[in-house]
Amino acid sequence: MFILFHIVFLLGVAVSAVPSAIAPPVKVISFAEFEQLVENPSDKIRVYNFWATWCAPCVKEMPVFEKVSAEDGTVALIFISMDDGRRPERVSAFMERKGIKSDVYLLDDVDYNSWINKVSEKWSGAIPATLFVTPNGKRLFHEGEMDEQELKAIISRLK
Repeated sequence: MFILFHIVFLLGVAVSAVPSAIAPPVKVISFAEFEQLVENPSDKIRVYNFWATWCAPCVKEMPVFEKVSAEDGTVALIFISMDDGRRPERVSAFMERKGIKSDVYLLDDVDYNSWINKVSEKWSGAIPATLFVTPNGKRLFHEGEMDEQELKAIISRLK
């Protein structure tokens, strides 16, 4: 019985160490790296959604963003987490629990006052917030939660 317990315990530890195929890897980036992401050329409308695991409206709208992105091949969705950059495993675990499949970056720059206006002069710093970037570089910023209809309307206007 003692040996069986240890075998089951060790198997449990080994299985829990295997990364999930569902959750995307969370990459910790600086604001300069975020700016580079935005400036990189793309043939899609890029949707950068700023959120945090502790933000209820952010979490509520994530499935809507994922659904719209999955249905529209002209859209690339990128989640930008505002969680603590020293704890990327918290964001990874959250993404896995929620079944999020889109790209996820963890912004590791807590000096918000130095870069919020660079994202948009209209941004107060509140989340959720979303930056849309068209293939030709045109930007549109939205602060606050969005439902599916509103998200689709903004994307349609940008096409």
